[in-house]
Amino acid sequence: MAIKKNMEFKIKDGFLPNLCLSKSLKVLDVSDSSIIIEMGSSQRRGVFPPENFNYWINKGILIAVKNHQKRIS
Repeated sequence: MAIKKNMEFKIKDGFLPNLCLSKSLKVLDVSDSSIIIEMGSSQRRGVFPPENFNYWINKGILIAVKNHQKRIS
């Protein structure tokens, strides 16, 4: 999965860096060497290597939230 800025994820049990017990997170920035996130229930941020972030996605611990918003023309 291609991780992009502003993507949101639901957090399942097992996400060890979840010190604030948040139920979601948002991707703030993505580079080749890091992914910067903000936890949903607080203003706390974290930085992870892309390999680690993809591991949690593949294990089903982070689940991408799809926004189904209609665009107004």
